[in-house]
Amino acid sequence: MKKLNLFSLAWPIFIETALFMLLGFIDVFVLSKYDDLAASAVNTANQVVSIVTIVFTVISGASAVLISQNLGAKNNKHASRIAALSITFSVLCGLVVSILLLFFNRPILVFIGAEGKILEFASQYLLIVGGFLFLQAYLNALSVIIRNHGMTQVSMYVTVVMNIMNTVLDIFFVLGLCGFPKLGVLGVAIATTFSRIVGAVILTVVVFKKVEKPSMFKLLRPFPKGDIKNMMKIGIPSALESFLYNLSQLVVTGIVLTCLSDKDLVAKTYVQNITMFFYIFSVSIGQASQILIGHLVGANKQDEAYKQGFRGYRNALIITMALSVVGIIFRSQLIGLFTADPTVIELGSNIIIMNIILELGRTTNLVIISCLRGSGDVIFPTACAIFSMWVISALGSYIFAVVFNMGIYGLWVAFAADECFRGLLMLIRWKSGKWRTKRFASTDETISAA
Repeated sequence: MKKLNLFSLAWPIFIETALFMLLGFIDVFVLSKYDDLAASAVNTANQVVSIVTIVFTVISGASAVLISQNLGAKNNKHASRIAALSITFSVLCGLVVSILLLFFNRPILVFIGAEGKILEFASQYLLIVGGFLFLQAYLNALSVIIRNHGMTQVSMYVTVVMNIMNTVLDIFFVLGLCGFPKLGVLGVAIATTFSRIVGAVILTVVVFKKVEKPSMFKLLRPFPKGDIKNMMKIGIPSALESFLYNLSQLVVTGIVLTCLSDKDLVAKTYVQNITMFFYIFSVSIGQASQILIGHLVGANKQDEAYKQGFRGYRNALIITMALSVVGIIFRSQLIGLFTADPTVIELGSNIIIMNIILELGRTTNLVIISCLRGSGDVIFPTACAIFSMWVISALGSYIFAVVFNMGIYGLWVAFAADECFRGLLMLIRWKSGKWRTKRFASTDETISAA
């Protein structure tokens, strides 16, 4: 495998992440031309999807750390066994989640406060996307294997294909162009699912021709109990952190649905779909840094890993802040892409100004937490998340938005406070060097089932 560096890993991840975000952006954008509430309904449904798919991150998140550290330690056979475990358990967990969403999507949506047209639209979406969610679990497992072998460009190309297919199908099925039926939300769900099928087929061919062999599944006999134990040690805290974030966001959506107006919900939906493009560099640099630091820690090069973490953070912060400033300058035009409603444009424009403080904290978390995960230090970020996401973000959203009557602006005050507080703690943790003792990779090629 060729020598890895931050740029060679990050730029394909950046393009892939941008295109992946664009998939959701296009869904919401096309639906906004169909019905504003349909766009908000799909956004609400995707928050449910984000929560139930946290189980996938237990596997993929742990696999990423273990594969990268074992490759760094030159334990290639051990890395292959982790890959086989990742695929097997991802598919099994994906099937369970798909069945749950297929039969219980409507009760879940009612539970979080969805009603009327939003409930109907969101239920239609979850019936199809949720029923085939095992495809996303499988895609996650394959992407982890490819990325941690340094082949980030391959994953990027597959996302390009998926993005083009999703966009074309969205336009035809949602708006009913070229004689196709006007399916609305149902069309978005079909387009999303079909593009995932195509992506899964392509990645399967690549993984088993370029990276691994089907015979790697033989490494699962005898059953690798030790690897499962390590996957749970890494995966559960990491997944819990993601779960707490998505659940807190779902609680916030419930606050908006029950305490604020439809225009607040629409503004929140559009702003979140715009601002996700502000932090895509942070996401890509964070993921690239995790791969690099996993390899470096696996090779016992902790000092180099420490410097690499701060290099990645500095680059991400400069780029994200610059993009946020550009977003502020063109805020009204950006919101105007989605709607002509003056109230929604005013709400969204003001939020984008406030959002720059949130991005300062979010950039820190996205990069430094990824660095900590790459080193194997996963407990501390989760412990901080338990407090901050619920006390500062979720409870704070209710206090500022409802009790202090700040409306949707109160949500962003709470969001920014949460991200900045956790970001400061993550910086202190990385500088302390306590992550240096969290290495999981062994120093030889021996594989034990214990």
